[in-house]
Amino acid sequence: MSNPSDKPQAAARQAEVVREYGPFPGVTKVGGVSYDGRHVWAATGARLVAIDPGSGEVARAIERAADAGTAFDGKHLYQIADARIDKVDPATGQVLASIPAPAGGGDSGLTWAEGSLWVGDYRGRKIHQVDPDTGAIRRTIESNRFVTGVTWADGELWHATWEGDESELRRVHPQSGEVLEQLALPPGVNVSGLESAGADLFYCGGGGTGKVRAVRRPRN
Repeated sequence: MSNPSDKPQAAARQAEVVREYGPFPGVTKVGGVSYDGRHVWAATGARLVAIDPGSGEVARAIERAADAGTAFDGKHLYQIADARIDKVDPATGQVLASIPAPAGGGDSGLTWAEGSLWVGDYRGRKIHQVDPDTGAIRRTIESNRFVTGVTWADGELWHATWEGDESELRRVHPQSGEVLEQLALPPGVNVSGLESAGADLFYCGGGGTGKVRAVRRPRN
């Protein structure tokens, strides 16, 4: 597999932050986000909170370890908790199954697509496609930046980066890892989780700010 750092990269455009949610009571960090079509889920360390994107209020919470990325497969939530990924019933909060996380505790973003979990390996600068039942790695995509969030949007693979005080959202080729599009967040606005929400919106975790931000997804 070729190294994506050897590929020419598209010039970055400025990302448009259209709304901020939070900070929320008792929430000091957001380490992952997902969207179930109704609520934005945010991983806040000791619990998962469901945010109503209309009102911006917390609708409910699940008391479960929620250290990093969160995903939704249409029925269940998946949550990175230290070195494992828990499959969670969103109605009851019960953990139904667990698999090992591919980076062994260095995992970041998480999303569901094509019957697989896609897991960010933060310092490894990789995205792993993982079997949701066994944790087996089906394939790996290389990046040249720290990976802090992963999502699929209309067949496009995007991931978030955060290095120093700079964050970007990047659309990458799902086989080669080549950077096809870059959206630069404003200085000091960092991304710790990423999820697509329909045709023209991303939800982004805000790390230690305890916020979630909605960012416009560009339509080419």
